Amino acid sequence: MAPTWSIALMGITMAAAFGAEEEIARNGATPYVIAVSDQATAPERTAAEELRTFLGRMTGAEFPIMQESNVDAATPCFLVGSSDRSQAALSGVDLSALGPDGIVMQTTGRDVVLSGSPPRGPLYAVYTFLEDICGCRWWTSTESSIPTTPVLTIPALHRVYTPALRYREAFYRDAFNSPFAARLKLNGHFERIPPEYGGHYRIIGWCHTFFQFLPPKTYFAAHPEWYSEIDGKRRAGHSQLCLTNPEMRAEFVRVVRERIRQHPDAGILSVSQNDWGGRCQCPACRALEEREGSPSGPLLYFVNAVAAELEKEFPDLLVETLAYQYTRKPPKTIRPRHNVVVRLCSIECSYAQPLETGKQNRSFRNDINAWSAVAPKLYIWNYVTNFHNYILPHPNLRVLGPNIRTFVQHHAIGLFEQGDAGCAVGDFVRLRAWLLAHLMWNPDADESALIDTFLAGYYGPAAPYLRRYLDTLHDAAEASGVYLRCYMEDTSKWLSPKVLRQAEGIYDQALAAVADDPALWRRVRRERLPLDHVRLQQWSRDHTAGGSDKPGSSDWDKACKACEDFIALCKEHHAGSYREGHPFAEFETRLRNRFRPPGPPPKRCAGLPPSDWRDFQDNTFTLFGFGKLSRYVDDPQASDGKAVLMPGNHFEWAVQCPLRDDMAAAGPWRVFVSVRCTATVPEGPALSLGVYDAKAGKDLARKTIPVSALRGDGYHTIELGPIAVRDGVYVWVAPPKRPGKVRSVQVDRITLIREAALQR
Repeated sequence: MAPTWSIALMGITMAAAFGAEEEIARNGATPYVIAVSDQATAPERTAAEELRTFLGRMTGAEFPIMQESNVDAATPCFLVGSSDRSQAALSGVDLSALGPDGIVMQTTGRDVVLSGSPPRGPLYAVYTFLEDICGCRWWTSTESSIPTTPVLTIPALHRVYTPALRYREAFYRDAFNSPFAARLKLNGHFERIPPEYGGHYRIIGWCHTFFQFLPPKTYFAAHPEWYSEIDGKRRAGHSQLCLTNPEMRAEFVRVVRERIRQHPDAGILSVSQNDWGGRCQCPACRALEEREGSPSGPLLYFVNAVAAELEKEFPDLLVETLAYQYTRKPPKTIRPRHNVVVRLCSIECSYAQPLETGKQNRSFRNDINAWSAVAPKLYIWNYVTNFHNYILPHPNLRVLGPNIRTFVQHHAIGLFEQGDAGCAVGDFVRLRAWLLAHLMWNPDADESALIDTFLAGYYGPAAPYLRRYLDTLHDAAEASGVYLRCYMEDTSKWLSPKVLRQAEGIYDQALAAVADDPALWRRVRRERLPLDHVRLQQWSRDHTAGGSDKPGSSDWDKACKACEDFIALCKEHHAGSYREGHPFAEFETRLRNRFRPPGPPPKRCAGLPPSDWRDFQDNTFTLFGFGKLSRYVDDPQASDGKAVLMPGNHFEWAVQCPLRDDMAAAGPWRVFVSVRCTATVPEGPALSLGVYDAKAGKDLARKTIPVSALRGDGYHTIELGPIAVRDGVYVWVAPPKRPGKVRSVQVDRITLIREAALQR
């Protein structure tokens, strides 16, 4: 049997000493049975059933599953799991010494042993045999390629393997499903793998648990000293715990001890900072932080103390914490206890360059070097998607293999690869889940060959064109020098109009290659959605900048139709979320707003050449907390009959307007923000607004506007600047958090005019 796709999954050692190739089945018949121990575990029985199912599909033969005690010694067997006969055949291999998820594949005489360390090892041995030796491929939870053959032969085998990463999680929607997750040899917290498929690791609390376990609404009134002191005041909101407070620690231990007792099957407890800043600045915490040279000092001091208490009752429990953002740098002298797991997070990194060698990732490289030297159990939280919008190309495939090898070389034993968990139409999400799973199982595998295997097996004749498409985008990103974050507004920083046209042409060829196969065509067409989204962004930007794509023109009509086609296809494929925690229905509303007719140009721009001004209508804003903190509304007072409304009960920068990089050379610019406010009081703050430089981390302009300045029903123009525009600069507007006094703040448009034009 010779599968039509390459086998690049694991280097299997063929041992000639075990004999020549063995014939397993011919013309629908086989002498083989599948034997399990009389005391076989549930995963071993599942492994036997999976082997029977797929060997039967391949050969048409029946492979009966029998208890070993009922099998004649002369009958050739697949010996699945641990039994007397398999132990005798293993020639001294000690299954208990393999380590977590270790496997053994060995031929002895005519017998084939497929075993490993419990509970998952035997199951993984079966899947490795079916995949690497027999050529079975499970592409997704519902799509596979199982070869058929009249004659199945296998070579002599002797393979003993234990994965370096004991915890492997690919955070993708489809990869959560069982048995697909088990077939990919994933075992992380979110993979829904039942006990009969070997189960998975469970983490109590998962992450960001300080307020999960000690919520301020329960404790703050009586114990404000348990929470962060910030600028001399104890705070409940957007803060952390006071990590040097012994009374707080005692209550924390009591609470988590009860939680562990409720979940005895969980092997890991998360004791980790909240997902924001606000660390404690009290004298004790500050002194410890200064002595250790990092905010991770107080954190690890606290986590170690909690872990020491819990070990008394739960000696096998691991206590996990995060080295994340402000705690990413390790402390000078405090070391994690033997039962403490440090999960190092790479959220600030560039994913167009390898972490080990890329100049953009020098800071992370320093931190992983330092943590790996002191942490006995180092886990990694890596980011492999664009959280700003899943449905955009994200050219990071070339770094996935090198980065995983870097983690293993730094002695990491667990890896959480956070991808597009809620999205079914992200950038090649099926390829990514499959590729990451195989690389986590075997970091030494050739990632390029794995990609080719998936493309050929899943997309058929379109594969060479899709490979060219992926290479084109990755080449463009590398040539641009873009700092490819896991939060990217759009692709304009690395994907030029010329390369976009080139990529679209290659994709047209890919679709033509599968035009006569509806199933393959549908797969290939679905994967084009991120590229279609780029084209929609380009049309939208050109329109905003005063380009040729205007309402009523053929290009604009084409753009509007493309928008509707994009929405229809995303819904057909059950898109899910377009970004973390945001449903596609929300994005659908935003897209349609992008392609509505614009209002008239601002009066203050009359007579100015297009190069001297830019007008950003509300449909080009970035909105946060959509539906709650911000939403589109009809407003006859607005220039185009539409505006963004923010309720007055919060102070978040829920309206943001990123400024275009191509404005940098023409600046400085003066900013004009058109706003209105509905208030029940005549005085006090109505709203705040400003211009922020995200790269420099500073305000370029900021104002608080009183209610008295916004009297009347119409819109008022607030002027800011002049300001210099560069990458990362944006305008923001926020309400005042005065519920009952300020009902709403509405924003119509934001206009920028060159300072030089105003001086003429």
